[in-house]
Amino acid sequence: MTTDFSFHLLGRDGAARTGEIRMPRGVIRTPAFMPVGTAATVKGMYPEQVKALGADVVLGNTYHLMLRPGAERIAGLGGLHSFMNWQHPILTDSGGFQVMSLSQLRKLTEEGVTFQSHIDGSRHMLSPERSVEIQNLLGSDIVMQLDECVSLPCEDIVAEKAMRLSLRWAERCKTAFGNPAGRALFGIVQGGSVPSLRVESARSLVDMDLKGYAIGGLAVGEPQDVMLAMIETVEPHLPQERPRYLMGVGTPDDIVESVSRGIDMFDCVMPTRAGRHGQIFTRFGRMNLRNAKHADDPRPIDAQSSCQAANGYARAYLHHLVKADEMLGKMLLTWVNLAYYQDLMAGLRAAIAAGTLVDFIAETKEGWAKGEPA
Repeated sequence: MTTDFSFHLLGRDGAARTGEIRMPRGVIRTPAFMPVGTAATVKGMYPEQVKALGADVVLGNTYHLMLRPGAERIAGLGGLHSFMNWQHPILTDSGGFQVMSLSQLRKLTEEGVTFQSHIDGSRHMLSPERSVEIQNLLGSDIVMQLDECVSLPCEDIVAEKAMRLSLRWAERCKTAFGNPAGRALFGIVQGGSVPSLRVESARSLVDMDLKGYAIGGLAVGEPQDVMLAMIETVEPHLPQERPRYLMGVGTPDDIVESVSRGIDMFDCVMPTRAGRHGQIFTRFGRMNLRNAKHADDPRPIDAQSSCQAANGYARAYLHHLVKADEMLGKMLLTWVNLAYYQDLMAGLRAAIAAGTLVDFIAETKEGWAKGEPA
């Protein structure tokens, strides 16, 4: 078992890469999709299920955990890994995005952001130093810098101001984090949809010599072509020997397009949230189990899937559970979605290693477009 944090590239196919992030709590195979466990739980799933599907790492959130049950309380109970019974790597979001999107009466200054809890209205201050402190109390393996994330589209001056503040906060996060063995701090590239700002942000963060780099502020309302253009703009300025993480992305199509442009890590609430609302992702494309056409269909979702939820339950039954708003329906469809996402990542890794990524993506997209055989 390693005592340090390291990233090893194992194969390339064009700009796409496959590799391993190694750290004391385990290996993250890349490209990787991280199921979102915002409040110390991947909603509707047992930790053992999440691991069995192929997930090497999950994501927790500083904002939610600091408000409930509290970072100091989790630390006193042995840290987040023990608290949620997940002994594998955990990446924690800094909380900045949630402060900007969920909080009432927030006030942003150079020092940090003061905000009102969306839970009980209590007042809190989140500075770069406090964000790192919370993530350290949680025992996160990969810590994210605090940044300011703006919605797109926005005026260039707004994007520039947020980008420069995020860079100053990154420096403060680096100082607060230090260099603990086996753990990593990632910086976050900002700059809206302005190429020159994105390049400046990336270069400045690389000068800080961090252990990984994320691209933030995308998947916030902009079209896919804008997101992909920003990845193409940033990628040449990120070091090859460090992992790249595209935050909050996304759909299966977003993921395969981003992998082909050199991204290594992803997270998104989409598979779990969609599952709770009757929506599933499959090799045949997206399905809505609420639709009446499923009410008398005895077939499973996908008889060839290795996921028991996808191959072992009739669509008619799943439709019934969804319409009846039964908890089991949400659990089974979340299982279907997370299994599909992990299968997709395994397919991408294998295709990159074999040098067949272009064919794999073409076949995958053809399956989505064609839908189920008659």
